[in-house]
Amino acid sequence: MSRRAIIVTGADLAPEALQLLQDFEVVYAGKTPQEEDLVALCKRHDPVAIIVRYGKVGATVMDAAPSLRVISKHGSGTDTIDKEAAKARGIEVRAAVGANAAAVAEQALALLLACAKSVVHLNQRMHAGHWDKATHKSLELHGRTIGLVGLGAIGQRFARMCDAMGMKVIGFDPFAKNLPDSIRVVDLETIWRESDAISLHCPLTDDNRGMLGAATLRKCKRGVIVVNTARGGLVDEAALLEALRSGQVASAGLDSFAVEPMAAGHPFQGEPHLVLSPHIGGVTSDAYVNMGVGAAKNVLAVLGQGVAAAHA
Repeated sequence: MSRRAIIVTGADLAPEALQLLQDFEVVYAGKTPQEEDLVALCKRHDPVAIIVRYGKVGATVMDAAPSLRVISKHGSGTDTIDKEAAKARGIEVRAAVGANAAAVAEQALALLLACAKSVVHLNQRMHAGHWDKATHKSLELHGRTIGLVGLGAIGQRFARMCDAMGMKVIGFDPFAKNLPDSIRVVDLETIWRESDAISLHCPLTDDNRGMLGAATLRKCKRGVIVVNTARGGLVDEAALLEALRSGQVASAGLDSFAVEPMAAGHPFQGEPHLVLSPHIGGVTSDAYVNMGVGAAKNVLAVLGQGVAAAHA
């Protein structure tokens, strides 16, 4: 009897995760799987599980896999999975919550510091032979207010980093509980009004898509810093670009974008007050293992293999 199949929408999985899935046939969809590729693989292998690394999994893919019982995200964000379609078909959707929290929080801090200290600009100037000590002034973050939208595993870890630097931490998350005293919980209007820097750590939903747009940015302090290591759809990119050029936003550090990968000629490219990274906040050697193991454990938990679901 052939082994049950698990499709991975990527080209690899950590050896530690594969060890957990040794009783299954693991099928890789490649680095850039398209819907038609996934449909073909599902029809060929009829998987009991899909581990989602790249690409989207919607109703068409699900319908091509009649034995599918669980869709497990290799990470924490499930916006690339059609959860309503999965629910309608009795398919569970799981995420490896917290598996990449340290990695993403560190990336958020790196982007915040790069913006506040003009790291990229000064590096370029130095390599070009300039010495700007007499003319440049960076922003000191100590005593400044950081506003966090989303206080899950990543947001709380980033909050601890900011608190350690002496920043005042305010945050909004209607679902977070038992938060530390170092975070002052406020509403979104207070986030926009009081923050010297804003960092997004929430999932993307239909309700918050484009939440950081023209109207919101006008409510912010002039010269605010924006950091986004969550999902690109949270930000209205045209509005952010206009705010950067007007000085309403002093600088922004972005690790996620509305359309990925970013195409050549994107308006963000070459913008002097933008620090960009290619959605690699959660891509570290440690997080790679943690996310793979978390995704594998979630698959096994749903399939009743006796392994507890992965948690942060």
